This record gives sequence, C-alpha cells and structure tokens, in this order.
Amino acid sequence: MEPRVTEDNLRMQGCAVVTGGARGIGRAVCESLASAGCNVAVNHSSAGSAQIAADFARSLEERFGVSARAFEADVSSFEAAASLLEDAACALGPVRVLVNNAGITKDGLMMRMKEEDFDRVIAVNLKGTYNCCRAALPGMVKARQGRIVNMSSVVGVFGNAGQANYAASKAGIIGLTKSLAREVASRNVTVNAVAPGFIDTDMTRAMSEKAREAALSRIASKRLGRPEDVANAVAFLASDAAGYITGQVIGVDGGISL
Repeated sequence: MEPRVTEDNLRMQGCAVVTGGARGIGRAVCESLASAGCNVAVNHSSAGSAQIAADFARSLEERFGVSARAFEADVSSFEAAASLLEDAACALGPVRVLVNNAGITKDGLMMRMKEEDFDRVIAVNLKGTYNCCRAALPGMVKARQGRIVNMSSVVGVFGNAGQANYAASKAGIIGLTKSLAREVASRNVTVNAVAPGFIDTDMTRAMSEKAREAALSRIASKRLGRPEDVANAVAFLASDAAGYITGQVIGVDGGISL
C-alpha cells in the first residue's frame, strides 16, 4: 500500500534521518517522508541488513524522485550516532527531520530478566534516542529549523507484564521528549513523540495467538494498526503543518488507551 501523504498536503525541506528505517514502522516512515519530497537517510544497525536497506533506499529514489541512502550505525553508541548524522548531512543535505525509531525488545519477567537484557534495551531505545538528538541539535538550533519525532509506545504509558525494560525505555523517551521540547521550542525546533499501540509488524507477529487475541479485545477499533498508520502521524509532525505542536505524545493505537 502506498502512503497517503503527498507533496500536496505536506511541505518538507532538507534531509530526514530515520533510525531503524529498513523495516516495519521505520520503513513506512521513510516512504511517507520520501513521498512528501524529503531526502531520506535509511539507518540500519548491522551488516546483515545492509543489502535490504540499500535496495530500499534505491526504491525510494526511483518511486519518489528524492535522494536516499542507507547508513549502517548502532545508535546505542554516541560516536556511531554522531557519524550517522554527519554522514547523512554530507550526502543528502542538512538534517531537518530526525525520527528516532530504532528499537529492540528482550522480554522476560523481572525476576528472571538478565541485567544485560535490561541494559541493552535501554541502550538502544532510550540512550540511542538521546545520542541522535544530541548529534542533530546543533545544526537544527543554528538553522532555527528542525523536527524531531521520537518513537515511544503505549507500553511506556501503561506498562506491560514481561516488558519492564522495554516499558522503561519508552516511558523515558516521553520524559526526554517533553524536556527537550521545552529547551528548543524558541529555536523553531519541535520535539514530539508517537506512541503506537499494537501494530502489524514482525514484533507483533511473533506473539502467540492467545496474546494477539487478548490485545485485539482491548482495541476499540478491533484491528491491529498498520505501519502506515504510524507513518502518517510521524510525517505530519515532521511537516510545516505541525509547527505549533511540540512536547506532545500522539497515540496511534486504535483506541486501546480509551
């Protein structure tokens, strides 16, 4: 399905960096931003996904007439995140949009959760968001133009048994978003978060049938969300149309939070 966001209703300028952009929600975000005329840096985290990311970047160029490149970087490393932002700017133009979408899960009940599993989820999901924000901000503040969209989750708002590490990381992203929004609003840089509910991705497909049915029973719209549902919200927050919106957490959850 093609994204519904077009140049007719969104105006993009410069380059957008999307972490974790090669698959799932990140992939749909890249498509929405490219369809709005934005050059896109597709971040992926490992050599194993390099070919997929490179092929996807080429398809964005062919389909939407923008410039797109794939960049490998583990955003849990500040040095790697800083290099990602610098390389993207050199290749595609000033970074005007940053979408912190990279995230992992290592689920387990707290009593059995390994310390390294807790630390790794925090390092990628929360510290990775800090790393990329910190690297992108100087250019955005200097230009007095920037949009940062951080990917949180309804789990960060309500919690979820067996996901203490993931929930903590996503709740931390909400606090980071609101605090950073206060710091840079006067520089015409907005910082918002999107909190997806249960979205039809590889992550939710790995759930047991019983768990999926339990999730569906809580969703008012009685369906899982699509990656495009989240991507459309991200693209709006990244556009000029959302210039007076900052420090907000937008739920894209089909009514599970009602």
